[in-house]
Amino acid sequence: MEVKISITDSISENEVVEVYKANEWSSAEKPKELLAALNNSHTLVTARLSGKLVGIGNAISDGHLVVYYPHMLVHPSHHGNGIGRKMMVAMQEKYGGFHQQMFTADGEAIQFYKTLGFERAGKTEPMWIYAGADR
Repeated sequence: MEVKISITDSISENEVVEVYKANEWSSAEKPKELLAALNNSHTLVTARLSGKLVGIGNAISDGHLVVYYPHMLVHPSHHGNGIGRKMMVAMQEKYGGFHQQMFTADGEAIQFYKTLGFERAGKTEPMWIYAGADR
């Protein structure tokens, strides 16, 4: 089966929460806020296998110069199948020419995003006020 990557606005709370819980993201504990946040993104990308959501990502942008990718998740049972790469290719089709693209990655994801051309931004330090337990 081929994975279908789409720039979309059609997602349901249950399918989104399933992917977030599978990745152990604490935002799954706030489903209403999570769905509202995703639906209010500048761009939302999904990956579906036989209609089932297996990946989701979003972009927040000013639409001209800067884009930030806060969420980019693939269900763990589908890691290593190129789904995340395909979702980022879809985002690059829209934002590839922007002056600044930002992504925050941790753990094993750091090396993956380096393969897509992301690198540490000079001497910047990630900073946040965070209400979650992990991510």
